[in-house]
Parts: sequence; structure tokens; C-alpha cells
Amino acid sequence: METNSNANGSNEEQNSFSPIHGPMNPMVSPLLTDLYQFTMAYAYWKAGKHLDRAVFDLYFRKNPFGGEYTIFGGLEECIRFIANFKFKEEEISFLRSTLPSTCEDGFFDYLRGIDCSDVEVYAICEGSVVFPKIPLLRVEGPVAAVQLLETPFVNLVNYASLVATNAARHRFVAGKSKLLLEFGLRRAQGPDGGMSASKYCYMGGFDATSNVAAGKLFGIPLRGTHSHAFVTSFMGPDEIVDKALRSSDGSVTCEDFVSLVQTWLSKLQWSNSLRGIFGETNQSELAAFTSYALAFPNNFLALVDTYDVVRSGLPNFCAVALALSDLGYKAVGIRLDSGDLAYLSIEARKFFCAIEKEFNVTGFGKTAITASNDLNEETLDALNKQGHEVDAFGIGTYLVTCYSQAALGCVFKLVVINNQPRIKLSEDGSKVSIPCKKRCYRLYGRDGYPLVDIMTGENEPPPKVAERILCRHPFNESKRAYVVPQHVEELLNCYWRGNSDKAREALPPLKKIRDRCIEQIDQMRPDHMRRLNPTPYKVSVSTKLYDLIHFLWLNEAPVGELQ
Repeated sequence: METNSNANGSNEEQNSFSPIHGPMNPMVSPLLTDLYQFTMAYAYWKAGKHLDRAVFDLYFRKNPFGGEYTIFGGLEECIRFIANFKFKEEEISFLRSTLPSTCEDGFFDYLRGIDCSDVEVYAICEGSVVFPKIPLLRVEGPVAAVQLLETPFVNLVNYASLVATNAARHRFVAGKSKLLLEFGLRRAQGPDGGMSASKYCYMGGFDATSNVAAGKLFGIPLRGTHSHAFVTSFMGPDEIVDKALRSSDGSVTCEDFVSLVQTWLSKLQWSNSLRGIFGETNQSELAAFTSYALAFPNNFLALVDTYDVVRSGLPNFCAVALALSDLGYKAVGIRLDSGDLAYLSIEARKFFCAIEKEFNVTGFGKTAITASNDLNEETLDALNKQGHEVDAFGIGTYLVTCYSQAALGCVFKLVVINNQPRIKLSEDGSKVSIPCKKRCYRLYGRDGYPLVDIMTGENEPPPKVAERILCRHPFNESKRAYVVPQHVEELLNCYWRGNSDKAREALPPLKKIRDRCIEQIDQMRPDHMRRLNPTPYKVSVSTKLYDLIHFLWLNEAPVGELQ
């Protein structure tokens, strides 16, 4: 944890907000909110309540995708937003024209002076595995100012956490040994959806993206090859004008690489191990592969399903790859974008292994195989069950659009006003809020796995290692258990300190957040993480907090009368 002097500079520096850059998207401004936030702010101001000290919790009620965990994303963007929160004069003018004419001038003067220097934000570390009801963020400050943060914060956390969770689920199914490539930009919900998806899929465990802008902005590794259009744009080898290729060490130059490729194709056609598998391959495809290899001899990866994978794409790729090998280069591999991916990947591996054995080309059998074509969790799981030889998966539509669930459903609820705990009731028990300013802990068992998350009142003593604590379900009296933790982790840390002298956690780089996400998933018990019928993770409250919840519930709920 940083000290006050280096976490965010002096109070004067912090209040100028200069140390933290603004949000990724310039559309994220104080106006990116719902109209009722401003109407409430005016009503607070009119009633003289706008400076009342309030505490709000941002949390969600149910894990997405039928699972039992969520990955928390979006914290950095929230802090960037709050650090630069200030109304511009043109925004004030727009609000004046939009709100009812009865709104007094003093309110707009008040908006001009609002910043977040009197706001504090406590949060769980970004990239953490999180669960329903536990506050992801606790925001404290003047009620009107904090109310204006609600919609932007929910917006910034909701999709980020949803798509990071989707990415983590894909990673869990694919396994650690496979490369996962995010190919979703063209199918994402607009430019910001595409950029956010690239960032949070990488955070959730993907290895690279095709999104060049995301690579520049976030430092995410980039991957990509060519499309079917490149292959079909060629008519034949005669179109290749510059046929020369220098060897990888620069010692010799092959003046006619096209002829070298044709020689290797003939060898493959007459080889003992491949005879009868293919005949005459598509020469326009061969020309495209040859041209691409001439352009990128160190990065040759070919899309092999434009015409026929086994009869044309594979032998054409191998002819070019073997010609490259003669000059000291190593082809990267192939991409399959249609057909029976399990079968085709196995056939491709057999093809590569046969070539390595017959022509003594070391390592050729391990040539990489990438698969794409509308992949999702289910297809990855099915491929695993069938058996396959795919080394990398390019995943787009189902990943970035979160096709199986539209939103996470984050909420932002008032839990304290002027030091008084508040509760929101509902006939739906899952929508009852948990009142008061809370501290949250994760309790670990002797095997190193988390056992339960527990919320306590702010002033309660924290759970202690090796001391038994009663953990209670917030609303169900019969659900309770004693836990003797072997390790206790406090979840909420200060990320924006306002005018206080509290130490503020640094915002880590994206790579460290990604590492944390992977580490957190590894820490969880496997039965909580599995795709089908996962075991629910326990979220609990202390006895004192349980008593407070039910006291307020009874106190605030109207009493019916029967006649």
C-alpha cells in the first residue's frame, strides 16, 4: 500500500486531480448519467440535504452465465472518472436548458463547484473473484455528489465485470495450455464496446487481441493473419512479381521462391506417407500463401479453409512452410475457420507429423493450429470431450457480446445517511439491501481455498486467524455455520481518499490485474468454478449485522391490519 506522500501526491495535488488521467472514453463525463440523478440532486439541494454525508454500496445480486463467481472489472475507469469529475460551462448551460425552468440559479452555481475532493471510494482489488451482495465499491461523501456518480459507476463496472467473467469462463474451459485470442471488434456493440471488450477479455485471461487500437492503448499483445478475401484475391502464381527471398540469416537469396514452393508441393504429392490424400491443389490459394510468406517469412500463418482444408489448404500451407524451412524460417501455423474443427485439427496434426517424420524437419509436427468460427464456452467444452489438436482459439461474437447474458445487474444502494443505517425492502427477498457501513473479509480454510466471505459492521472487531466466528446467511435464520479461518483477507481498500489523510491503493497496470485474476481463479475450489452445477459460494454476515438487518426490517416494514 502506498503512503500518503506518494499515493496521490499532497492533498493540493490530489484535489487538482492532475495525477490520474481521465477515462478511456471521452464520452464518460458528468453528463453520462440518468436525468433523475440531476432531478434528485436539485431536490436534495432545495431541501438543504445536498451536503448530508452518505454511504452507498455498489454490488450485484446474482452471478452471471449460470455460474457461481464473477470477476470484478472497471475500477480503474471509475477512479479515472472521479479524479476528473468537473462540470464544464457548456454542460451547465445544457442542464439549465433541460431541467424545469423553476430550478433556481443557485443550484447551477452549486454544480459548478462540485468535485470529488470530499468523496472517498473503497473497493475490492480489480481482477478479483467476487460474489453477490458483497460491495464491489463503497462510496462515501455528500449525498447529492455521490448520487451523481451512481449511473456512471454502474455503467463502468457492469459490462467490464460481465465480459471479464465471460473471458475467465472461456479460459477455465479451454485450459491453461491453450492460447486464447479475442477477435470480437467487428461484432462488438460499437467502438467503445470493442475497446472495453479487448481490455477486459485480456484481464479475464485471454492472451492477445486482433484490436490494434486496444494494443496501442492498453499494451495488449496483438495477433492476426489474413482473411478469405486475401486468398480469393489471387488468380495464380503468375501474379507474384517479386519472387526473391533472402534466407533468415541473410547468407543466401532464393531468387525464385515460387519455384521452390512448387518443388516442395511435388515432393508432398509423391511422398509415401501422404500419397492419395490430395491431388491437384488450388493454385490461386497456393499463390496467396506464397505471397503472404514472401511478405511475412517470420510470421507465416495461413487460413486454410477457403477451398478444401485436407485436399488443398493443408498441402499448400505445408509446401510454403517447407520452402521457408529451407531458408531458415519457421512457419507459425494454420487457422481453421469452418468445418468439423476437432476432426480437421486431428487430420492437420497427422499431416504435420507425417511430414516431420518423412522429411526429417525437426518440430514440424508441432506446427500451431488455431481455430475460430463462432466459438463459445459450449463449443470449447464439446471439443475437449471429442478430442482435438487445436493450440489456440480465436473467439469473437459470443465472447464480446456476452451472448448468453445481456447484463450483470449491478445496483447502487444507500446504506447510511448522516451516520444512520438505511435499508431498502422488497417483497423479493433477494432485493433487500444490507444496511450500514461495512467491512468485508474473505476467510480461508486449512487447504488454502476460500471458505466464505463475511460482512461485518464497520466498528466490529475483524475475524482472527484460528478463532471461531459464526457466519450467518443475511436473511435465512437457519443457514449459519461456525468457521475457524486459517487466513483472513480484508477485501475493501481505499482507492480515492478525498480530503482524508488515509493511504490510497495504487492503480496497478493491466498486466498485474490480469495476473491477479488468474491467481484468484486458481485459489478457488474447483467445484465453485465448474460449468455445470457449480457449488454456490457462501456469502454471510456477522451476528451483529444480522441482528441490525432484521431490526431495521421490522422497524421499516409497514404493519398490516386485518378487518
